[in-house]
Amino acid sequence: MILMKKNRLGLCRKYFIWNRERKRKSEMTKKEFFDRENKCYFFDDPEEIAKYCKINWPKEVEHILRVADEVCDKYFLFDLKWDMERTYEPVVFSDEPIQWDICPAGDPEFIWQFNRHRFFICLGQAYQLTNDEKYAKAYVELLMDWIKRVPRTPESEKTTWRILEVGLRGEYWSKSFRYFKESPHLTDEVADAFYHSLIQHAEYIVEMHSPYRLISNWGVLENHGLFEIALTLPQSEQTRKYAKTALNRMETEIRMQVMNDGVHWEQSPMYHNEVYHCYLDVLILASRNGIEVSEIMKEKVHKMAYADLAGKKPNHHQFMMGDSDDTDIRDMIGVGAYLFSDPVLKFGGYDILDFEGIWDLGIEAARQYALMEKQEPDFTSAALSDSGNYYMRSGWGEKSNLLHFHCGTLGAGHGHSDKLHVDLIIEGEDVLMDSGRYNYVAGADRYEFKDPTAHNTITVDGKFFTICKDSWECSKLSQPVKQQFLSGPEYEFVQGGHLGYMDRRDGVFVNRKIIHIKPDLYILADELYTGGEHSYEQYFHFNNQGEVLLKNKKAAYSGIYAQADFYFLTPGIICEKIKTRLSRAYNLAEPNDTIKNTFHGNGFASAITVVQGGKKGELDAIAVEKIAVRSALKEIEYPTSMAEGIKIQIRNKTYVVIICHQEVNSPTDLVEADGCLGFGNVIVFDKDQSVEGGTVLNW
Repeated sequence: MILMKKNRLGLCRKYFIWNRERKRKSEMTKKEFFDRENKCYFFDDPEEIAKYCKINWPKEVEHILRVADEVCDKYFLFDLKWDMERTYEPVVFSDEPIQWDICPAGDPEFIWQFNRHRFFICLGQAYQLTNDEKYAKAYVELLMDWIKRVPRTPESEKTTWRILEVGLRGEYWSKSFRYFKESPHLTDEVADAFYHSLIQHAEYIVEMHSPYRLISNWGVLENHGLFEIALTLPQSEQTRKYAKTALNRMETEIRMQVMNDGVHWEQSPMYHNEVYHCYLDVLILASRNGIEVSEIMKEKVHKMAYADLAGKKPNHHQFMMGDSDDTDIRDMIGVGAYLFSDPVLKFGGYDILDFEGIWDLGIEAARQYALMEKQEPDFTSAALSDSGNYYMRSGWGEKSNLLHFHCGTLGAGHGHSDKLHVDLIIEGEDVLMDSGRYNYVAGADRYEFKDPTAHNTITVDGKFFTICKDSWECSKLSQPVKQQFLSGPEYEFVQGGHLGYMDRRDGVFVNRKIIHIKPDLYILADELYTGGEHSYEQYFHFNNQGEVLLKNKKAAYSGIYAQADFYFLTPGIICEKIKTRLSRAYNLAEPNDTIKNTFHGNGFASAITVVQGGKKGELDAIAVEKIAVRSALKEIEYPTSMAEGIKIQIRNKTYVVIICHQEVNSPTDLVEADGCLGFGNVIVFDKDQSVEGGTVLNW
């Protein structure tokens, strides 16, 4: 027995020596890790970039330094511009160890946001801006604490090691580590631990690939992280394999996820821009490392930039469509402008590279970008018909008018029940708004912001055309019916419908027509096609930065710069002002006013709304009335279920609009209203120009 113990001890000692030698061979030194110059990665000259930021972006510098200082004190608050889930209550760890899987308020989104480690980049930028080693010390302590105390386990794969966060850390870890290249706190031991953890991250992403990732933004964010890891690690056959795997997957993903109009299929500008950002990073790194990228990827990324441009509000923000916040997108468009040398995109971006853009592109890119010419787009309005997003724009100035109409697919978990929804901006100010997202916690709050009642659309019998099952899934969907879009010098037109109520006993086809009389008159005609009796509800959600008054079937919005009057012309319509909420950012909800209109119909029903917008205090006098539509040759008056007319007198002009809800001309006939004759389903007459023919917007 004693002899056996000695032999076993000898074997153990030999194994320990062999394992120690094996580990020594696999150790990564700091010098070996940084095997390439900065020009092969993102920023080129951090000292010059820091000077540039202090001169051109002092507020952003102040913000980053504040975040970095808070992180040094283990004080965590997520309020960066593109934080996917912002917080407003800090989580602070005083003297106790950090609890990496903490879940305040029961919202797991905090765990995931926390473990993405976006604040590592803030520490790195603060280090370069100040040369203060306290930021390097905090970075190393947090990084090593996480690596040592947060292992990957079946349990942690649902929290700290959720695969999406693994992909995001691929970016945030890779970018942040290089900021501390010259710091004495970044030792060989740190480089070795970082290297092996990144390998673990990369292998996990490779392992977790599935068909789900081909269509989900998760696939893009994960494999973008894999590509960043591949280019961050010292180059080898293994890293080249990682890069090739990531590129192949991301090419398939962009082909499947981005529609031909450039919109990401999930119908959320926020996540469109998350995906777009990932591809921008890949194009930057691939270019700087001589890696070929497919033409289809470059083409689709270019289209994503143009989708941002087409949908950019006059204040340069994205719409709060789906799960989106009220965020300025000039930084996103500007990076695209640089990469594609596109002066039209430069028109939609900042005049100089933004704060984050220069850290990703470098000082030389900033010089080149500043010299680029700007070219105003040769379009104002746009139909992104694949995604069903339509934009009627009066111009590209910050005081322009813009109407956004949506008639497209739901967009999965990040999409909302917003078919036929309308956003309206007058004088550059939001008037009608999407309610936003608020949070992702399943329950009443989540559904309040996702349901149709949170959008400027119409419902039938108090029922929803799309029904949420939980935070992400739906138990019922509705098929959009995309139709015509027309933009002319004087008038614009769009219409769309959906089949969300065709499952009812007396099915209802809901259709919305929108007529724009440039620059500031809008007509919304809601058409309900059915053989049964139903009640209908219209919703108009207003910007809470203005005041809404309701009197005698007229709603008046008075904002900071804009004013808009809404005339509800439907007989028997009941109008009420109710209190609702809107959310400009995750975890933030504010009260606002909504007009809810209710009306009934037996068989076909319609509701017509006329909107006049303009500069506050300067609205022109206007007269609006419904008028009869007649058969010109048969000399009969059509019932309103067949055709309706609107007469608008403004600025010494008289407009007559004829809207036919069905075919009325048989066998040979013309429609007539207030002495105007024409043939078509939607016709606009400027009576000063002609009372015959008019401008046909829809045949």
